[in-house]
Amino acid sequence: MTGPSFAHLIRLSDDTGLYEHADGPLPRREHGYCLDDVARGLVVLCREPELSADLVVLVERYLAFIAHAQSDDGRFHNRLGSDRGWRDEPELGDWWGRALWGLGTASARCPVPWIRQAALACFDRSAHHRPPSVRSMSFAALGAAEVLGAVPDHALATKLLGDISSYVGEPADTLDWPWPEQRLFYANAALPEALIAAGDLLADPQIRDDGLRLLDWLLTVESPEARLSPTPAGGWRIGEPRPAFDQQPIEVAALADACARAHQVTGDLRWQAGVRHAVAWFDGGNDLGVPMRDKETGGGYDGLTPDGPNRNQGAESTLALISTLQHRRTLLGSTG
Repeated sequence: MTGPSFAHLIRLSDDTGLYEHADGPLPRREHGYCLDDVARGLVVLCREPELSADLVVLVERYLAFIAHAQSDDGRFHNRLGSDRGWRDEPELGDWWGRALWGLGTASARCPVPWIRQAALACFDRSAHHRPPSVRSMSFAALGAAEVLGAVPDHALATKLLGDISSYVGEPADTLDWPWPEQRLFYANAALPEALIAAGDLLADPQIRDDGLRLLDWLLTVESPEARLSPTPAGGWRIGEPRPAFDQQPIEVAALADACARAHQVTGDLRWQAGVRHAVAWFDGGNDLGVPMRDKETGGGYDGLTPDGPNRNQGAESTLALISTLQHRRTLLGSTG
């Protein structure tokens, strides 16, 4: 079955990595690269059931970029300039978590044995750290879940995944706001997805159920009119106006990821509705009724503003589109 198009991802990539920004469909080379996007790219590529030769080349380049960004103590640089010089010092920001997510996914799913081995070695070099951010930890936990799915006795991955519940915390008793933060921010669904994965793989039903409860609430508040109206870039809390802009594809993709995970763990068909809402958002089932992707180029638009789509097709939004369409193919039996 035909999957999502990788044409725009290839367009944004070169022999170093993945350009972060675009002007329409054209890469903005002057802005360089970031590890966040390269790691996301490794995740979506290694989720593919079959990799063509040109996509294996991208996997190799993305893995080499991540390894180059990794310091001896397991921290990561994030931003590489167009002159191939790092613009920051190695830290434990969101990019650290996403790097572990990408490495864990490659180590578990890539069909090329040497890539699996090299990715796991990089994962092991960084998995002992604990970041200050709950989102960074959640991304890393999703990578640890991938490792444990392939190597059930992997000690570092077990410990990392086991620590996620202390980062997220338990749902609050308040029915209208059980979320563990005062506001919703970005990639919100990664938090409950990490709990669901931890509860499932570590055989802890309470952690799993906490994650399912948070995801159920998030899906409800982000689908107020039977369509997805995701948390905007500036965050959101109950009582603030709806619809809210600028809506980001990363939030849509995170929700699709989490709903797909919930369906995998529980078998409950209701979670397919979340995936359908996410796919529909890209196809025009959103607050403005406009498509959020370019079917000709294969790119995703960078955001939904009050005036319509931001038609730049950067790496983050394109990867969010690809990831969501992968779930449509796998869970709903539809193509991209």
